[in-house]
Amino acid sequence: MIDLTHLRGRTVAVLGLGKSGLATVEALVGGGATALAWDDKEGPRQKAADLGADIADLADPATAITGIDRLVLSPGVPRSHPVPHPVVARLAEAGTPIEIDIDLLAEARPEARYLGITGTNGKSTTTALVGHILAEAGVPVAVGGNLGPPALGLEPMGADGWYVLELSSYQLETVARPRWSVAVLLNISPDHLDRYPGMMAYVTAKTRIFEALANGGTSIVGIDDDWASAVYYYETVQHPGHAVPVSVDTALKQGVWVVEGVLVDALDGAWTEVLDLAEATALPGVHNWQNAAAAYAAARSAGVATEAIVAAIKSFPGLPHRQERVAEIGGIAFVNDSKATNPDAAVRALACYRPIYWIAGGKPKPGGLGPIHQELDRVAAAFLIGEAEAAMAEELAGKVPVVRCGTLDRAVAAAAGQARADAQPGATVLLSPACASFDQFANFEARGAAFAELVRGLADQGGGGTAAAGGAP
Repeated sequence: MIDLTHLRGRTVAVLGLGKSGLATVEALVGGGATALAWDDKEGPRQKAADLGADIADLADPATAITGIDRLVLSPGVPRSHPVPHPVVARLAEAGTPIEIDIDLLAEARPEARYLGITGTNGKSTTTALVGHILAEAGVPVAVGGNLGPPALGLEPMGADGWYVLELSSYQLETVARPRWSVAVLLNISPDHLDRYPGMMAYVTAKTRIFEALANGGTSIVGIDDDWASAVYYYETVQHPGHAVPVSVDTALKQGVWVVEGVLVDALDGAWTEVLDLAEATALPGVHNWQNAAAAYAAARSAGVATEAIVAAIKSFPGLPHRQERVAEIGGIAFVNDSKATNPDAAVRALACYRPIYWIAGGKPKPGGLGPIHQELDRVAAAFLIGEAEAAMAEELAGKVPVVRCGTLDRAVAAAAGQARADAQPGATVLLSPACASFDQFANFEARGAAFAELVRGLADQGGGGTAAAGGAP
């Protein structure tokens, strides 16, 4: 927990009482500040009250807002689009500064160094991988933000320590205080467009990470998509000599890239092949090559030696819900990729297996299946669930066999049964939904955990199952 005693005696409003909001309340109260908290749901309000917060509907004109030092906004609360939350609108009109928990972290621990990672896809794996590399190299590090512990729940770091933080576009809309020693943008593709008036607004939110680059800091940008490539060339003007390109399909004069699965370091100009990524068994697929290349560049920028980085990439165990091999039953692999909440993420998993008994669906993102069509030749059958079921069935009609299952339990049973009946070598039952989880589950973690539990049930019923030791295949 981060010490916020510098705010003792002040009143700080906290809007949104999810994981980060409750951690903020706890840190504020522990530091002697008054936490004036609000959430539109009763359950979170009670949790905040139990932590010592004062509960007040700050949107109510009868509630006084004078004397509020700042508003700490949870990322899920709309700041502007489609409309600002009434509390945001009221306090913004009153001139109250609006921050997020990461701003309080940077204010409390200014001596630490900050490494921020964003992108539409791959940021969780890359964040965890960078944290793993630094830890394995003996560097004091705390990893969190949008991944794992919220910012104020992290351990305090001193001048020799690093905060490695995953940053969503929602967080980047507001965060301002940290000065990033290393800032990473992996890629940009359409996502969360219900939160933004258009693609340019989403891109603008992502690129705010570079507006707060420390003097001499390094910006690392994946250049394999058009949006991020344009950002890189802009960064070469804004921060000349400090912008590093990363690619998995283009050899570069300088930077980090991957050619035929081999990681190449040309940060200092000379080309050096440093690692065959086939040795990094928890990082399968081209998309993970980008994650590894970006993590390598970030760790090198943080001062870690090449040999230590390579050893840590090879020992990385992977993350739950990201191509996590749950079990093998009767020669069929069961892979949990619940984190794939959009088509761009799901297509990366689809490219790694054949034949696939694909479980997909949930709360759909705009735009249909998009890039997934290019990998449908790998799909033996699709088993569809959730709100997206009907639309996905229509889009896939005539391209792959479709089974409309409605719920995850039915989909797992149907996919496993079909895979057993077909008896094809290399068969994989893959949960890679290409949709958000919120129609049937609290979050993608809950969806992935439910999948794993259902698979374990199949193993118990049929025997012959081998549970994975952890990580991806």
